[in-house]
Amino acid sequence: MADLAKRDEITRTGIYVLAGPDPENPMGEIVYVGEGDNVFRRLAQHDKDEKKEFWTRCVGVISKDLNLTKAHVRYLESRLIEKGNAAGRAAIHNGTTPPLPPIPESDVADMEGFLEYIELMLPVLGFSFLKPKPTVSRPAGDEASGEDESPIFEFSSGDAKASAKEIGGEFVVLKGSTATLAPRPSWTSYRELRQQLIDDKKLTEVPGKGLLLFVEDIYLSSPSAGAAIVAAGNTNGRAAWKTIDTRQSYGDWHQSQLPDSDDE
Repeated sequence: MADLAKRDEITRTGIYVLAGPDPENPMGEIVYVGEGDNVFRRLAQHDKDEKKEFWTRCVGVISKDLNLTKAHVRYLESRLIEKGNAAGRAAIHNGTTPPLPPIPESDVADMEGFLEYIELMLPVLGFSFLKPKPTVSRPAGDEASGEDESPIFEFSSGDAKASAKEIGGEFVVLKGSTATLAPRPSWTSYRELRQQLIDDKKLTEVPGKGLLLFVEDIYLSSPSAGAAIVAAGNTNGRAAWKTIDTRQSYGDWHQSQLPDSDDE
């Protein structure tokens, strides 16, 4: 906050986003969207607010041309909350979506254009709560059906068998996969994450099989998270997941997707 206070532009009219880990969900985060005539003053107020102790980082959005009015930022705030709730990636701390203020049609067009820039900028800064979850397609063959999809990977551990794809930079263990029920005693990585999936009934026990069933597609941060959940133990996902057809490891496949650094 001390460094932020040195920037004159943060005292302008604008919107801001607060974000932090969700203590009730290891997979999630909490987000609050706000607006103010003086963004820094609002951030300073939140910094003292016990009801908003969750946030560990923030971003402020202002206009370099000083042309954002109070009605404009209220419009942007309402639309961001609406989009955040629709995306479902984070717990939106605002509660309800404030109504859109009445602004001229030309201003609506301007603000929707400004909103597009915000949606492009926020993920680059590490705020992905507006990003829609990619849709997992299941083609008849093994090849991916979209440019942003990987081949299908599979991984087995005992009787557990799982399939996964990388889609839009996220590792997705597919619905219908199974995981080992009994955890290894030495297991540490991603153990709390798997328990959260069980508590949320996204993983359910298969009676008499010693297995858990993925009842929906699960979006994860890495292949190792997926492998650990399936094996119920520490697992190197980059080596464990293999393509169905060529048996290429995820790590080798991922490396093959990178541009050749020797090319000029």
